[in-house]
Amino acid sequence: MHSSTFKNIFRVVLGGFLAFAGISHLTFNRSEFLAQVPPWLPISPDLTVVLSGIVEISLGFALVFAVKYKKWVGLATAVFFVAIFPGNISQYVNKIDAFGLNTDKARLIRLFFQPVLVLWALWSTSALNKKKQ
Repeated sequence: MHSSTFKNIFRVVLGGFLAFAGISHLTFNRSEFLAQVPPWLPISPDLTVVLSGIVEISLGFALVFAVKYKKWVGLATAVFFVAIFPGNISQYVNKIDAFGLNTDKARLIRLFFQPVLVLWALWSTSALNKKKQ
């Protein structure tokens, strides 16, 4: 399989994952996402969940369909993953059970997956490549 085809598959899978996660923010997983909102945020937790869900849906669809702008979308997705990381840290530090993460060990392990998502977004969109594709 050609490497660009492999990257495109991973880009589309990430896009689907993000769109699904965003939809779940607004519907069936709302309380799980509310549990991750850091208490120090200056806006309401519900608004935070709704806005982050809308961003995830938008980024998900952009990863799948905005191929012409995939590098910019990849960068934006990576920045988004960094921006929401404090929620994961808050869940760990405050020992909040959500998404089946009901032990300190499980919550700690999850923290190591966020950099994987950042790298996935950058790699699958060739966001850091200087040459035009």
